[in-house]
Amino acid sequence: MIIRERPSAWHLFFILRGSILPRIGGQLITTVGIAVAVTMLHGQLFDTKVTLTPIPFSLIGLALAIFLGFRNNACYDRWWEARRLWGELIIRSRSLARLWLNHVQPGEGGHARQIHRLIAYAYAMKQVLRGSGEERAAAFLPDDDLAAPAHRVNAPDHVLRRFSAELAKAAAEGRVQPLMAAEMEQSLTALAGVQSGCERIRTTPLPFAYTLMLHRTAYLYCLMLPFGLVDTIGFATPVVVGLVSYTFFGLDALGDEIEEPFGILPNDLPLDSLCRRVEIDLRAALGETELPAMPEAVDFCLM
Repeated sequence: MIIRERPSAWHLFFILRGSILPRIGGQLITTVGIAVAVTMLHGQLFDTKVTLTPIPFSLIGLALAIFLGFRNNACYDRWWEARRLWGELIIRSRSLARLWLNHVQPGEGGHARQIHRLIAYAYAMKQVLRGSGEERAAAFLPDDDLAAPAHRVNAPDHVLRRFSAELAKAAAEGRVQPLMAAEMEQSLTALAGVQSGCERIRTTPLPFAYTLMLHRTAYLYCLMLPFGLVDTIGFATPVVVGLVSYTFFGLDALGDEIEEPFGILPNDLPLDSLCRRVEIDLRAALGETELPAMPEAVDFCLM
């Protein structure tokens, strides 16, 4: 995720880190190049004058802008829902750690075993969503958790089940009040809901046919636009085509980028930082003093 102060108005034109421009540079060069060629040839194609007026492009452009806006809103909703789910994960992890430390009498292994499981859950979630980070989760799990086959099938769910089993054992031994055990089980259920919500976002993209239609329409519109402008604005055609192409291609590419919020692109969610937040808070709750530092943005990008 891009983390930076808002630059000055003039500086905005020269920022590339976090901009969508590097992803659409090839398309922009192509459309502007075609616009330059059309302008130089005065709209002629193989000795045939292509006569188009700006009117159909105005109508199509308006409809295209509306549909691109709808798609980008849908993609942003997915990004924001993912961030809300990870916020819920942090809240529930802190709450479970607080309840366990204050209301459960320590058994074998003390409190650290359960609190470390909550830390491992966050890192295991990141591993499932990104496909990386399993080693960090393993550092907080006991050997019997790692050896279980269920850990390799669905590590986050396995961590929650092991936490729940330890909670049930504490309740059976009278080390925690039944009402408090039920309260903690509700938080475990909420964490399972977080995992389900993240999996839904990751495995259910926007309908491909809808995305494909917008892709095709945007490309055809920008490629044909010079023929509708050259007779009206002449040598200013490449400039206008470049601005329109940047807007439409940029919105299209930005929607593609934030549609999958768990990746490692500059505008994706900073899962490394969120997991580290959980680790620091829960290890501090255990009374540890040698805590890792929060990740810092590298070239304005926080992962």
